[in-house]
Amino acid sequence: MKFWEKYSAITLVTFCTLLYTYFAYFLERNQFDLLLVIWILLFVFSYYLIKNKHLSFKKLIWVSIFFRLLFLFSIPNLSQDFYRFIWDGRMILEGFNPYLSLPKIFIEQGNYPIHQAIELYQGMGNLNGSNFTNYPPINQFCFLIAALFSSKSIFGSVVTMRVLLIMSDIGILYFGKKLLEKLKIHINTIFLYALNPFVIIELTGNLHFEPVMLFFLIWSLYLLHQRKWIWAAILVACSVSVKLIPLLFLPLFYQFFIKNEVSYTDGFKKLILFYSIIIATIILLFLPFYSTAFLNNYTESVGLWFRSFEFNASFYYLAREIGYLFRGWNEIAIIGKIIPIVSILFIIAITFFRKNISLKQLITGFLFALSFYYFTTTTMHPWYLATLVLLSIFTKYRFPIVWSFVIIVSYQVYETTPWKENLWLIVLEYLIVYCFFLWELKKEPLKLL
Repeated sequence: MKFWEKYSAITLVTFCTLLYTYFAYFLERNQFDLLLVIWILLFVFSYYLIKNKHLSFKKLIWVSIFFRLLFLFSIPNLSQDFYRFIWDGRMILEGFNPYLSLPKIFIEQGNYPIHQAIELYQGMGNLNGSNFTNYPPINQFCFLIAALFSSKSIFGSVVTMRVLLIMSDIGILYFGKKLLEKLKIHINTIFLYALNPFVIIELTGNLHFEPVMLFFLIWSLYLLHQRKWIWAAILVACSVSVKLIPLLFLPLFYQFFIKNEVSYTDGFKKLILFYSIIIATIILLFLPFYSTAFLNNYTESVGLWFRSFEFNASFYYLAREIGYLFRGWNEIAIIGKIIPIVSILFIIAITFFRKNISLKQLITGFLFALSFYYFTTTTMHPWYLATLVLLSIFTKYRFPIVWSFVIIVSYQVYETTPWKENLWLIVLEYLIVYCFFLWELKKEPLKLL
């Protein structure tokens, strides 16, 4: 027992290192059984790492960075989106507006505007290559940085983007710790994000840019706590300009500004200025890419996620089955239009009928607003969950951590050819998530006005 206590930390780090290394360099995404075993072991070992008394906060920070560095020279094995990232960045470098053209058209015409165009198109796949890009301007800037450092090597571009993501996660650790201290939450709670295998694999490993978005968001929340709301507004806009998701949070700032001022008038004026700065900053960031065609292409691309794509969904699949039962065909075109409206109505409800006065209450509001959207969306890719995981550490709710563990079952789809979801596994995933969510909600009910 004494031997284990003395060497438990290094043993756990060693096991995790071996598993992450194998995951990064040897695992194929169609090996679902092996993927599942490694995933479960990593979650178990990471849990005991976080609980280990022989590892100080600083040591855990270094361990979390080290685990990310293990992926530095690997090519993502669970996602092919990075090929489109590289394409967009190189298009900008060559003077093209990435929002105005389709990779598919260039390839079909035998016109190769960038180096390795054929390899990149084949890597991203026909579905990605036949749709307009929907990545906002700061995300595109990250792609451009990868192109600047490596315009002729896919591997070099991958390494560059991964460095950006690791740096963003370090920024999240820095401001996340500060915010936890301000909210009087134990600082080790940050490791529910930093040492979460889901976060390390999906974001650092698979090159999804949620860390950049979340870095700006957490930094803005920290400044908001400091009452530096002008800079906070600029950073919220930067967050939106990486991924559009933070737009859902904007209505929830209402009470935070209105009820923290001496008078309603003062609060309302400050709120309007806050919104104005956000909108103006977003417009300025999009401006270099603006044209009438850009606006049409971008809205069309974003709309596709509601009208055409479906993956790992929850209530939408129930609605889809009802549509099959009564109409005989997939009603995604109709349901996809209804879902955003229902989500907006829910967000309006918690904006005016739930307490969002303190920063902790505001973040909890963010958590529930985004959770509702993800519960009802047509498409729930695993990496979307990263925002909920990070937000949850500043609240009393842990259902996103549970979800980050069970969402791995969605990767079963890659085990089959052609891809086909096992709906029983999806049912199991959401059954676990909803049961835990309802149990937590019973313990910590939403505070209404």
